[in-house]
Amino acid sequence: MRVALTALSAALAALSVLAALNVLAIGPLVPGHVDADQWAQQYRSALLREPGLRPGVILTFILLTVPVFALAGQCVRLGAPARDRRLAAIRLAGATPRQAVTVAAAETGVAALIGAGFGLAGYLVGHRLLDEPDAQGRLALPTDVLPPVWLIAAGVAAIPVVAALAAALVMRRVTVSPLGVVRKARRERPPAIWAGLVLGVGIALFTGLGPLMKLADKHRITWLADWSPVLVYGGALMAAFGVVLGTGWLSYTTGRLLHRYARRPAPLLAGSRLMADPWSGSRTLAVLLVCVVFAGGVAWTRSWFAAEDRIRAQYQRTLDPLQDPQLDPFYLNTVALIDLAVLLGVVLAALGMLVALADGILTRRRAYAALVATGVPRPVLARSILWQAFVPAIPAVLIALTVGAGLMASLASEVHAGGGGMTTCLTTAEQCDATPLDDPTVWQVTKEPELHLAVPVPWAELARDAGVALGAVLAIVAIGLLFLRPSTDLEEIRVT
Repeated sequence: MRVALTALSAALAALSVLAALNVLAIGPLVPGHVDADQWAQQYRSALLREPGLRPGVILTFILLTVPVFALAGQCVRLGAPARDRRLAAIRLAGATPRQAVTVAAAETGVAALIGAGFGLAGYLVGHRLLDEPDAQGRLALPTDVLPPVWLIAAGVAAIPVVAALAAALVMRRVTVSPLGVVRKARRERPPAIWAGLVLGVGIALFTGLGPLMKLADKHRITWLADWSPVLVYGGALMAAFGVVLGTGWLSYTTGRLLHRYARRPAPLLAGSRLMADPWSGSRTLAVLLVCVVFAGGVAWTRSWFAAEDRIRAQYQRTLDPLQDPQLDPFYLNTVALIDLAVLLGVVLAALGMLVALADGILTRRRAYAALVATGVPRPVLARSILWQAFVPAIPAVLIALTVGAGLMASLASEVHAGGGGMTTCLTTAEQCDATPLDDPTVWQVTKEPELHLAVPVPWAELARDAGVALGAVLAIVAIGLLFLRPSTDLEEIRVT
């Protein structure tokens, strides 16, 4: 299963990377168009037609590789007994722990290379089959262009390299002994200050964009405006990283509360495990929380665009009550596509959680078997695993949604329409040229009404996103518990 999941993740990563390269291959201009017309009119979607929107499409495809590579890295931790014995034999033959980890990472790289090859084949087949224009001759996808061969080769070759590096990074705290036991290094209590500091810096970078842009406009500081994308993306990434770091502290604090106030065996076991390895929640939930942060931002963006449509419709009715408002659904449709991308990221993150959960059960199989041998019922162990996975996820998901929505709210908390004006010269052109606009004897200023509307908090969308994330955690725990029964067999106690 480990090899199959690694190959599957590599195939998905290859498809995502090649799709990004395909959009990049459209280029700034299309043959047959003049310099003044840079739109690729042969595509149905404006996301592909407009050059200014294509970088967002490319960035979305690149971000989708993050949960995929996280899944590939988690697969190397899947501690199957046969793999443990094989690595133990390598240790007995004289290999160092680092060499054993290198072998495991190389296995991930080979499986990722096979998966990337399948992904390339699927991309080429899909590129040919989906090349069907509609009645107007427009294409749904950029199947009329292909990236350069060297760029395709580089993109495919980079996937197994990144997967192997991710596997080595995941196994950096795993020790393979000659007896075939995989032990995780002991973790100390995670400090909360680092998570809060990183989160605070990310929020400050993001929320400081508005005042900085006003300062740049006031003093005509052009270079500050050029760095605005760095502030936006850097602040968002640091905020998401701070949320992930804070999960370790949340897990430890949750474990302390369960250990202190719980009265049933299952939450007591879960509390002890959370205190013993508080970073387990951070490893398991990391990619999911990043997706939830983006989901919170997307929910607020949807509410922002919906508020823009409402205020524009209201303004048009104010100017002409008899005319039906003309609204463009492009932005809301684009947000729906981003929602789909975030949902795909949640699914991939859930697969990574499943691998991490199965790895945790298989790694502690002897301890679980010993508990069963001493009389602990298997349902109690199952409930303890549920408590351990689900309870820290609740505050983590809520914080991630709050951070994501709060970041976007700092940029777009209000929408407005109108407020313009028209000036009319009441005298001669020469006198108007020599007179400022605030002179009512020379100029007549007609101001249009200005409407303001606060962007409503998207409670329904945020609740939906929280439900999807927590539902994914519950589903993954339910599937992962299938590994508990064979892992608690009494034969596991005698396995060496």
